[in-house]
Amino acid sequence: MTGPADEATIDLLGVLAYGELTAFERLASDARLAPSIADKAALATMAAAEFGHYRQLHDHMVALGADPEKAMAPFVAAVDEFHDTTDPNDWYEGLIKAYVGDGLATDFYREVSAFIPDEPTRLLVLEVLADTGQAEFAVSRVREATAADPALAGRLALWARRLVGEALLQAQRVAVEREALIELLVGGSGDLAGLARLLTRLTDNHTARMQALGLQP
Repeated sequence: MTGPADEATIDLLGVLAYGELTAFERLASDARLAPSIADKAALATMAAAEFGHYRQLHDHMVALGADPEKAMAPFVAAVDEFHDTTDPNDWYEGLIKAYVGDGLATDFYREVSAFIPDEPTRLLVLEVLADTGQAEFAVSRVREATAADPALAGRLALWARRLVGEALLQAQRVAVEREALIELLVGGSGDLAGLARLLTRLTDNHTARMQALGLQP
């Protein structure tokens, strides 16, 4: 692969693939916290979907002539640090992390994917970023729990704010270390004003998620 756009494409596929792999691991692990068999099965189903996405990204990188392990390697430290510092303490914190934390990352990568020049790659990225059922599942379970225990809402709102802060730190770290991704984003947006509008969209989407959860007026 040659040129900044090609490098950026492989970077995006690499970070997404590692993200999907760790999402599979996390959801499978969080299933142990599930309060019911139905909840455990639901998370296991989502985990299986995430692993399927990982395989799609892995195989696509191979088809493009890239080494998937090398493509993922630059992002291991940042992604692992995010998960290590935001390990949920219970079932509900895990749901918030899957919905709010992953949602912010998904929004960002979807924005970046709009500027990928290769259409098959762009369509694949959009496919693997599609919701696997986590949103509806998380919203319904959190709303049920906070209706029964209003005090829980305050704790989860604080947890969500922490997740967003940690996710932004992770994104900044990736941006500093992988200039090709930022060049792709800045070039596609046109200028820094375009990036400012992107951040506004990310913020608006986060606010909408918090409102859906009933954790923000």
